[in-house]
This record gives sequence, structure tokens and C-alpha cells, in this order.
Amino acid sequence: MEATEIKDALAQIKTSVEAKATEQTVEVKNLISALEEKMRTETSATVEELKSSLAAIQEHADKLDVKLQEKGANTAANGYFNNVTKSIEDNFGEIKQVRGGKSVQVKTVGDMTLGVNLTGAQPKDYNMDVVMIPGQMVNVSDLTGSVNISGGVYTYVREGVGEGSIATQVEGSSKAQRDYDFTAVDLATDFIAGFARYSKKMANNLPYLTSFIPKALRRDYFIAENSAFYTVLAAAATASTQIITGQNKIEMLIGDIATQEGLNFTVNAIVMRPADYWNILITEKSTGAGYGLPGVVTVEGGQLRINGIPVYKANWVAANKYLVGDWSRINKINTEGLSLEFSEHEGTNFVKNNITARIESQTGLAVEQPAAIVIGDFTQTSV
Repeated sequence: MEATEIKDALAQIKTSVEAKATEQTVEVKNLISALEEKMRTETSATVEELKSSLAAIQEHADKLDVKLQEKGANTAANGYFNNVTKSIEDNFGEIKQVRGGKSVQVKTVGDMTLGVNLTGAQPKDYNMDVVMIPGQMVNVSDLTGSVNISGGVYTYVREGVGEGSIATQVEGSSKAQRDYDFTAVDLATDFIAGFARYSKKMANNLPYLTSFIPKALRRDYFIAENSAFYTVLAAAATASTQIITGQNKIEMLIGDIATQEGLNFTVNAIVMRPADYWNILITEKSTGAGYGLPGVVTVEGGQLRINGIPVYKANWVAANKYLVGDWSRINKINTEGLSLEFSEHEGTNFVKNNITARIESQTGLAVEQPAAIVIGDFTQTSV
């Protein structure tokens, strides 16, 4: 029942007495006005005082025969009067807070539910570990060597073909002569870097941000590094002569392994996109091809191997492409290793209450022997 119903009850009595002569209703009207004023302004009024005032009004209204004692109306009016009296008694503390038109809801007793009885949000349990977007499955640097240098340029010497050869000496004749050619190759390192900027308020209000930012920046750094290094690999690697016509992907890879071993390179890794990796696993082996022999194509601990050589899944490899080679002939060159720093003073951070997180490395990829790596295309039909 609304507390404003008390006023409605008074209004009902007031309406009833309006029909009477003015001189007969003045006292009732005055009593109604006094009670309304007391409910509006007097915080010290007791329950008994309010009940007494209401009872006095009812008594005077009865004396004036304000239709409250009529048949049918008697039950409704007195029932309404009794409800109002009970409401004053049960909700007196809230009634005293009614000021300047503010009303108090007096609910009917019932079963409690979140939707009806809860104002605001219910308590929540938070997992402070962000469910992150995954990084790439293998990085270029996981497959290569690593060299740290003090300057910005790495120079290595690559052997050329040269002339002459070592041979069996014919008695009385001069020994065979051999000469060697060399090429000095310079690799300039450069920064692969990025940053994120966020407010101190965000850091304070989102406690998971402190652990998320370093992990997210590291993930995104390696995605960028893999992309840059793959561009170098694709440009430096030797193009495969294998075609898909008349054979399948496994046979193309076996052909490239044979080519590399024919050049005395020890193939130690094959890299391709996941779709090609899984396509190999469902390739039919019942046609009598050599790779159908036991031990040629195997899966050991979830790792696909071809003749014992591990095959890695990498989304940084272009669609339909693959790399076969001796990865010991490739080095990641580091002038400055990977670093992550935070600053509250960079730029306008101090006055704006921001924080900058920076990740970077001055690095480069040296494909020291291009012939050691073959790049192929699973859709190639001619060379």
C-alpha cells in the first residue's frame, strides 16, 4: 500500500463533507488540514498521535453523516480506514520521511526474488586472467640459431664456388690446385617495436591489466617478427622444382628432402600452414608409394614427422607454401634483445595520468646459406 493512500483517505473524507453546508464541515476540514501538515513536517510525531488525529477526523465525519455509515459504503470506508491506521503503525518510520511529494512504497508481503527485491547488481566473482587471443604456434626464432652483437651491422662470410679441385696426383706431375671465393655479407639490424598507452585509472580499476599488457604485447611482437622474418626467408630461399602434378604433398616434400640431401644439407625441419599439415595426415597410403612403408610418415607425441624430420605448423607461412631445409644455417641477429618497459613520464603521460608500455628489439634474420632452405608451393604444376 502506498503511503500516499493516507492522503487519499483524507481526500475521500474531504470530498464527502464538501457536499455539506460550509458551517457544518469547517471543523472536519480543519482537522484534515492539520493532519496533512503534521505528516508533511513533523518528524517527531508519534504513531499514536497520527492514529488519534485520524480517529478524530473519522468521528467528526461520522457525526456529519458523510456517507461513511451508509450500507455498502460502511464496510468499504471503515475497511479502508483500518488499513490506513495499520499502515501508519507498521510503516511509521518511512511515513516520516515523506517530504515534498516523495512517496514510500509499502509492499505486500510475498516471496523474494532478485528481480523484485534487489536494487542494483548482485555480487560477482571475477577471473582476473584475461582469456586471450592465442599467439602463433611456432616462431621463426624457435627454429633458428641466435647471435648477439654489439653494433648495428652483422657481417658474415659466405663461401663461393671457387675454382679447381683436389685430385689424384699423377707421378711426376704438379698437384691439382684449388682456390676459394668468399663473399662478405652485411646484415643491418633494425627495431621491431610497438607500444600501448592506457590511463592510470584504467590500471587501478582493472587489476588484470597489469598482467595482460605484457603478455599481449609479447604475443603481438612475435607475430610482427615472424612476418618480417618470413619475408626475408621467402626472398632468400631456393625455389623448389617439385610439382603437384602426378604426386601428392608428401611426395613433393620427400622430393625436396632428397634434393637438399643431394647438396649435403641435413634437413632438420619442415614448416607449413596447419591446413596442409592436416591434409597430409589424411593422405591415402594404400597406393604402394614409398612413403607408405612403415616409419616414413609417423606421428610421435602429436608431432608429424616425415622420415623422422619434424613438420611444424605455422600461420606465418603463406597459403600453400612450405619450407624445407637445414635451419642451422639461419641465425637471428640481436643488437638489442627483446625488452618491455613502462613509463609514466613519456610524452604528456605525467599531466594526463597515462602509462605507456613499450616492447621492442633491434634484430634481423641472417639466411647465411640460402641454398640450405627450399621454398615450395603445393599448388605448383610446372617449373
